[in-house]
Amino acid sequence: MMAARKAHEVDAWIDRPDPRIRTVLVYGPDRGLVSERARRFAQQTGLDLHDPFAVIRLEGAEVDADPARLADEARTFSMFGGERLIWVRNTGGSKGLLNVVSDLLAEPPSDARILLEAGDLKRAAGNLRGLCEKAETAMALPCYADKARDLERLIEDILGGAGLTVQTEAKSLLVNALGGDRLASRGELEKLALYADGRAEVTDEDVIASIGDVAALSADSLADAALTGNLVMLDRELGRLVQAGTDVNAVLATLIRAIGQLHDLRLMMESRDLSAASAVQQARPPVFFTRRNAVTEALKAWTSERIAAAEERIHETVLAVRRSGRLEVETLRHTLLAIAIEARRHGRTG
Repeated sequence: MMAARKAHEVDAWIDRPDPRIRTVLVYGPDRGLVSERARRFAQQTGLDLHDPFAVIRLEGAEVDADPARLADEARTFSMFGGERLIWVRNTGGSKGLLNVVSDLLAEPPSDARILLEAGDLKRAAGNLRGLCEKAETAMALPCYADKARDLERLIEDILGGAGLTVQTEAKSLLVNALGGDRLASRGELEKLALYADGRAEVTDEDVIASIGDVAALSADSLADAALTGNLVMLDRELGRLVQAGTDVNAVLATLIRAIGQLHDLRLMMESRDLSAASAVQQARPPVFFTRRNAVTEALKAWTSERIAAAEERIHETVLAVRRSGRLEVETLRHTLLAIAIEARRHGRTG
């Protein structure tokens, strides 16, 4: 049996860690979640994390430069007796480190536990993940970007813990906006709790006003503004994105995704003789709730033929931006204005 847990099993294992496990590897692309879970495991040892004699902290670069340091710390008996924790952050993958870890897994220290934090590790026989997964006294714990159910649990822990209830639409908006990094998500939720302090409920307006990373939300709003001909919103959202230093290619990718969805829905309308509202209601995957009104309005302004022409224009803009590498914002603005003018010209008539 492999000494590993699936991503959704990790929290339960940390809550009740097996005392026979002497080495724990916490790894994955979500470095915030890696850090949070490593700290939780360290707390579960019952040791005073501020006691330098009980908890020895090392950086991966130190161990890569001198792998024997890890072995020496693990084999040294505590000056005052009792168990110790050897905690290595940003663990590397040097050959020397792997050799030391292999030795420690073969002959685990009796009075020390080893906690290793690492980045994303593919499954391979000779790497750190492979070593820990095969060892009887080790455990490998993966940390991937939070899924919806993980985020809902985090939202409940932080906002519910602050005595706040969350409206359904506000929760949906949070799940859509968060999730790339656990520490960043936690920070945004804690900021939102402060923003809503003194009230009983968090609304979607609170989320939009408080959320720190507005790039994704602004990019969606920008696409919707262009497709509905809303020039005031277009100017505002483009200004936000430029000020935030958002990559023009990322904005174009959002625009391509939005107009592609619009094209699919318009074809559904025309083939099934549906209204715009019915098409949005029947969309699969569903249109996110904050965009439903804008998408419904856009469907009334665009035929499938005009959408195809706009898609061609957007793809030409992508090529122009990649080729020139200059005047990216101006090129994007020109395309967005052209689309918005087309939407205004045909609004509610298509």
